[in-house]
Amino acid sequence: MNALETEERLKGIATFVQAVEAGSFALAAARLRQTRSAVGKSIARLEQRLGTRLFNRTTRRQSLTENGQAFFERCKRALAEIEAAEAALDASGRDLIGRLRVSAPLLLGREMVAPLLSRLVALHPRLELEVALSDRVVDLLEEGFDLGVRLGTLRDSATLAARRLGSFDFVICAAPAYLGRRGVPVSADDFRHHTAIVYAGSGPEAPWLATDADGHEQELQVQRRLRFDDVQAIADAALAGAGLARLPRWLAAPHVAVGNLQFIGDGRHAHAVAVHAVWPQTRHLPMKTRAAIDLLASEIPGMLSDGPRFKAIGEIA
Repeated sequence: MNALETEERLKGIATFVQAVEAGSFALAAARLRQTRSAVGKSIARLEQRLGTRLFNRTTRRQSLTENGQAFFERCKRALAEIEAAEAALDASGRDLIGRLRVSAPLLLGREMVAPLLSRLVALHPRLELEVALSDRVVDLLEEGFDLGVRLGTLRDSATLAARRLGSFDFVICAAPAYLGRRGVPVSADDFRHHTAIVYAGSGPEAPWLATDADGHEQELQVQRRLRFDDVQAIADAALAGAGLARLPRWLAAPHVAVGNLQFIGDGRHAHAVAVHAVWPQTRHLPMKTRAAIDLLASEIPGMLSDGPRFKAIGEIA
């Protein structure tokens, strides 16, 4: 068997394993960046070479045959050994290679994750990067991602490993023009009379919380008249004087520094959100993934910081 035949055989096996783990040829094709037809033909060639059927196919679903299940278990172990061998070579100092698929929240991904990882690619000519930006919680295993960046509480720690990258506050702010028209909210009750620009993602809307003088947390009642599913759109609306906005401090602070936005309250209403890098648990973490995690962990904490503290106006009682 020549080198080309060996390569084709390994590709066919890898496609087969991906199809089993994905649960469908269509999802496997998306992960492999191929057409569904190409995946189907690859499986068919593999079955022809082996002289046995690997899948039971119906119009609605596919399942492994008995031979397919046995073959899958052996192939998965073999590919794991190959990955371990590559990881060992990576650890010995070899250049980062392969494709790194990363999922990140839309705004934080655009402003921080994508620029940082692009620097990593520039340093390693054989490394490829694919970043998917979305505020939905992506299933890393189901969708074939090597690494994800998550905000807030982690809910799938049984299957994922994690490393904390830092945290940031959500703060309430508004444009001076808006506050000039509507006044500065001082007490919690004042917020009832103000227009709010709120985030409306796929889940329930997050409450606006404040801590009173006695340290008790309370929800601020605001008029939720504008809703966007993009944090940058909320910031743009606030800058235009449309109402109060609850924004990441790192996003609002530069606008506060030049007078285009003002913080509301003394900071007691700030709500901290943790940022983590997460990845599928594995015995051998590829060097490309480890390098990406180390870079994010070294740079993102400083990027989340707003530098000098800015004087806030008003006070929530």
